Order: sequence, then C-alpha cells, then structure tokens
Amino acid sequence: MQPVFIFDSPQLGENIGAAARAMRNFGLDRMRLVSPRDGWPNPKAFSAASGAGIVLSNAGVYSDLESALGDFQRVYATTARKRELTKKVMSPRSAMMEIRELAAGGVSVGVLFGSERAGLENKAISYASAVISVPAVAEFSSLNLAQCALLIGYEWRLSEQVADPVTSLELTAANVIEKVILADKYTEELSKSGFFDAAQNEEAKKINLRNLFLRHDFTMSEVKTLHGIRQFLTRRRMH
Repeated sequence: MQPVFIFDSPQLGENIGAAARAMRNFGLDRMRLVSPRDGWPNPKAFSAASGAGIVLSNAGVYSDLESALGDFQRVYATTARKRELTKKVMSPRSAMMEIRELAAGGVSVGVLFGSERAGLENKAISYASAVISVPAVAEFSSLNLAQCALLIGYEWRLSEQVADPVTSLELTAANVIEKVILADKYTEELSKSGFFDAAQNEEAKKINLRNLFLRHDFTMSEVKTLHGIRQFLTRRRMH
C-alpha cells in the first residue's frame, strides 16, 4: 500500500500538474488536494502533468485539512523550517523506509506538503507524527511542490529495494480524526476548568496540546483508555 500525497492549499495549476508528473515517475498515483486556490479541475494542471493525468483525475479534493487527513493512521509533514512544535525529524530516506514498513503492515499513511506561498503552518504540522526535512543549505532551503514530490517519490522507490516487508499489528493504530477527537475532548474539559484562562497565548497553548496527542502513535485501545481517564476525572470533579 503506497502513501498518499496531500497538498495543502496549492496555488498554481501548473505546480500541481508538475507534482503529479513527479509522483507518477516513481509509481505513486494517490493524491489529495486541500482547497486549491484556483479551483478544481484545473486545465493548466492537466497540461503540466505531461501524461500523468490519471493522478489528477483520481485526486481527492477536500475543503479542509482535517477531513483530508482524518482517515490516516500516520501523517508525515514536509517542512524546511525549524518549528516550535516537538516532532521527530526525519530525512526523506529514513522516513520512506519507515513508511514502507508501516504500509507493508497495512497502516494508512499520508505525506503532507504545504503551499507554494508559505509552506505548512504549525496547526497543519500538529497533525503529523513526524516531520520530513530535506538537508538543503540553510540559506536557500525551500523547494517547489514538484521538486519536493520528486525527491520524496524517489526515496519511496529506492526504499523498495532495501526494505524487508513486515507483518504488523499496527492495523489497530488510531487514525488522525480519532486522535483529534481525543485532543478536542481534553481541550474542552481543560477550558471548563480554567486551564487556559491565564495563558498569554491561548491558541498556541491549544495547538501545543493537540500536537501532544497527534504526534504519538496511539492504538485504539490506548485512545479508549485516555477517554476513560478523562471521563473518570470529570465525574470526580463534578462530585
């Protein structure tokens, strides 16, 4: 099972088409688009795809990032910049090796790419289990969509030659939406308790809390346990 490439708020159709062509070069054909700026379908994207139109024809289009990522059990975010969020940072090679092992065990994986204008914001990165960072030179580290898709696609293809297929129990892993619900429930209870009242930056605190839940690879059993703990503590507070 191959990973899905998700492009958040892409702008130019030509860039989307070039990214689709790069994906197709390495046998990847599962694309999702989140709020493409110029609408969809986009004739310029199909023109730039140069024979990779099937990737675009089958692309899923979503209005928001949460719905685009919700069914994945693992998400990896691509970014060149240092962030305040605590995440495991991986090279494209090590990330693709890990993703191939997860995919061999039946785990659904998404690779998230930011827009041409600003890349990925912290809130978007908070959905990811890990960050993929390309070791480019610090003074000129940004890549365009097609370059990034090509590089990740190449490493995915290369990993096929060296990875050992594994049998995994990761099918029980919680997906993004299940972890989001968990994080939102804890945020709601903490808000009621006044936890955020004294915070200088309430929104940043909430994003950090969400990141705490989303970056961990919880199983569904662990998610249920954490819901149970929250419910127990809530009942005790009410009594």
